[in-house]
Amino acid sequence: MARKTKTETRRRWRSPWLRALVATAVCATAAGGLVVYRTVSDEATERPVTTDEAARLALSRLNLYQASPVGVTLTADEGGGVGIRVEGVVDYRTHRGVGRYRTTGASGPLDHGLVVWDTGGLGLAPEPAGVDGPAWQQAEHVPRQGWSPRSYTADPLDSGLRLVVQLGADRPDNPLLLAQSGARWLGRDRIDGRSYDRVAGPRAQGSAPDGERSPLTYWVDGDGALRRVTMRMPGLGTPTTADFTGRDGSGAVLPEAPWVAG
Repeated sequence: MARKTKTETRRRWRSPWLRALVATAVCATAAGGLVVYRTVSDEATERPVTTDEAARLALSRLNLYQASPVGVTLTADEGGGVGIRVEGVVDYRTHRGVGRYRTTGASGPLDHGLVVWDTGGLGLAPEPAGVDGPAWQQAEHVPRQGWSPRSYTADPLDSGLRLVVQLGADRPDNPLLLAQSGARWLGRDRIDGRSYDRVAGPRAQGSAPDGERSPLTYWVDGDGALRRVTMRMPGLGTPTTADFTGRDGSGAVLPEAPWVAG
């Protein structure tokens, strides 16, 4: 195989999709090996993406951006029988999200409250008493000092929130770069009665052995709409999953990050 030149390597990594999303996945999986995750599909043999599949994957971030604010449900396995679920809204024009989180263990619910996040970190707060409505309306009643802010860690929840807020973009990606960087078609699945191509994302150069899949998997429909993303985590049999439920929270004003000085 011919050795790539430095110019070819630099060109390969110009895409924001490849730099940001692959970097998030690499950080999340650096501590251990990858686990296998598959779903039922009407075809069994994985292969490189076609030109059409790469084009639809390249459009998916723009479509998500244009649809925002979008509803998202994030589920993560924290290990030790503890799971966490976040139901919220993400606005890709401001790159901020807000939602309700609920942590459960083998014996039942452990904790719940509100979470806000952006590209820089996250904040947690109790749900305000006597305030009904969606999470973004409840968050408006939490004063800045009522949030407990922190930077991101390598935990499954943090990795999932950080990934979710980076997915939307105001322009399409380069489909040629996606195809050249290892994106692979894995199968076709039905979610809520609609057909989606399941595609392994691009791989960071040197982050995995030759032939190893990206830890990120995307479900994209025939119009390039992104329905689901999963991220495999080290040592966990259940991947972190983000399900996008379409346009939601119209008119929502997401709170400013509580870790930003007022």
